[in-house]
Amino acid sequence: MPVLLHGGRTIWDTLAIVEYLAEVFPGAGLWPAEREARALARAVSAEMHAGFVPLREDMPMNFRGDVDTPRRGGPVEADIARVVEIWRDCRARFGAGGPFLFGAFSAADTFYAPVAARFAAYDVDLPEAAAAYRDAVLARPDVAEWRQAAIAETWVIEFPLRR
Repeated sequence: MPVLLHGGRTIWDTLAIVEYLAEVFPGAGLWPAEREARALARAVSAEMHAGFVPLREDMPMNFRGDVDTPRRGGPVEADIARVVEIWRDCRARFGAGGPFLFGAFSAADTFYAPVAARFAAYDVDLPEAAAAYRDAVLARPDVAEWRQAAIAETWVIEFPLRR
């Protein structure tokens, strides 16, 4: 579970952490500068933060690559389709300035990095534009460092897929 300890404060929710950091470091560009893009970035981040339960349950995080083929029935397929649509819409409307959802890397991309990792681990067939976005996220040095740290972790939680 992510937690931020800062100045005697403990912040344990990812969305709250991002908002706190955006306030403490306003020049960091965690959210897009343009109002409409920023509102959409927050909306799609909140949707990821609170939703996509079938995808999370049937395609748990696994950077080691030793994943079982998940159940890919209707709810999971609907989640995949919704994520692909979010990526397509954000990129089409605001992605001209770079390879990420809103051009430059933003907090919204951090919320979708775990999904990009899942799509790669479970070899989800994606449209070309979605695959390019997934690859751009996974190519970031900080995401690669996260992946390597996860692979090196020796603590394993047994989490069988629902069947």
